Amino acid sequence: MTEQSQEALTDSAVSDHPQDLGGLAKEKLGEFFKIPSFSRRSAALVLSLAVFAWASTGLYKVQPDEQGVILRFGRWVETTQPGLHFHLPWPIETALLPRVTQVNQLQLGAAGGGASREKQMLTGDENIVEADCAIVWQIKDAGLYLFKVAEPETALRIAAESALREVIARTPIQAALSDRRQQIADETRNVLQKLLDSEQAGISVMQVQLQRVDPPTTVIDAFNDVQRARADQERARNEAEAYANDILPRARGEAERIRQEAEAYRAQAVNLAEGDAKNFLSVYQSYAQAKEVTAWRLYLESVDEALRKSSKVIIDSSGKGVASVQPFLPLTETRTPATSAGAPK
Repeated sequence: MTEQSQEALTDSAVSDHPQDLGGLAKEKLGEFFKIPSFSRRSAALVLSLAVFAWASTGLYKVQPDEQGVILRFGRWVETTQPGLHFHLPWPIETALLPRVTQVNQLQLGAAGGGASREKQMLTGDENIVEADCAIVWQIKDAGLYLFKVAEPETALRIAAESALREVIARTPIQAALSDRRQQIADETRNVLQKLLDSEQAGISVMQVQLQRVDPPTTVIDAFNDVQRARADQERARNEAEAYANDILPRARGEAERIRQEAEAYRAQAVNLAEGDAKNFLSVYQSYAQAKEVTAWRLYLESVDEALRKSSKVIIDSSGKGVASVQPFLPLTETRTPATSAGAPK
């Protein structure tokens, strides 16, 4: 039999038994792709492991310097604090872990640069100054920071400039250039924090550092002259106040001394006058009750007073009472016994 006849016979056999050919093909393929058979217990175990692995995607840990922001199908639903937490497994919920303890700094104005209209501000007394400051801030609420404001740093810059302008606008230029710089910085921080909280920016302003407050460069020399004149004025005022503080207490003390002496003299004069008046009234009452006796007593007191002033007294030896006593007052002697006591005889 020839080869052509054998091929024709094979083709006719294949065409007569197509089902036997399909089974043969399956057997050949089964040798290459062998699919293992599982029991129900093994299938349940595999399914449990898959479910556990899927559920474990919901566990997450928030570090001490982070906050957890939970997104449900891409929408912010919750903010969590540091620790171990659980959310619905992926892809239902996902967690973002931004760092919130990092301290950031925003420079407002161009410190050390040239003149710029953007940093020129109008003071409370309608003068123009240029102010530069640094804003020290950190994230307070990560959810608000990420989803409430489109560009948080740009919003912070705009709010900081607005707050600084507001505070400078109610401050006189002299105070802004000298003694109220720290007060301006504190007020700016308070105003800025209120603006950010009202917009729910999720930012906490830690400090506002006022770096420079100067008049415009074109007029800074004139302002320096004014500052020196004000310094001289303040020095002269301080010297005048020091002199006043020195002289006024002494003048007040002298006035108080004179007033107290006058009060003492007044009290003394009043007391003496009251004493004389009471003495006169007492004598008058005695005279009203016994005129002759009182008159005689007054006479004796007057004579006694006169005799005290005389240096010599002549006494009658006859001893006939008071009439025998006669004072001797020489007219030629003008010196008192006190003055003549030391004179030679």
